[in-house]
Amino acid sequence: MKKMLLGMAATLIASQTIAADPISQRKDALKQYKPVIGAMGKMVKGDTPYNKDEFAKLASQLEALSQKPWQYFPAGSGVGKTDARPEIWSKPADWQKAIDNHQAATANLKQVAQAGDLAAVKKAFADTQQTCKACHKDFRKD
Repeated sequence: MKKMLLGMAATLIASQTIAADPISQRKDALKQYKPVIGAMGKMVKGDTPYNKDEFAKLASQLEALSQKPWQYFPAGSGVGKTDARPEIWSKPADWQKAIDNHQAATANLKQVAQAGDLAAVKKAFADTQQTCKACHKDFRKD
């Protein structure tokens, strides 16, 4: 019984250590972007039929996702197995501007998607993608 309790305690401590790792947390948060943006991109490119309601739902998910990962970039978390560049911490105003631009673009995309005009959606989606590319260019090791 004692060994089982010690094993459970060790597992709990290990899982809390992993969960508290900001690098893992931000990677997990950012991985959630891929299926959402992928599905949106397929509709915008015409690989799948454009569905106004589905696209609006995806745009809403993307806007919600745009609020999540930034909390997982605390000071000192640029060391270790990370793709984050040191400029995130050495140029915090630039980093915050990139975040703000991305969040504004995703909010705009969400709003435009609700109207359903495909031409406007394509432009707003391209604008949002541009904020992703700009951030990767300046703040991510590739």
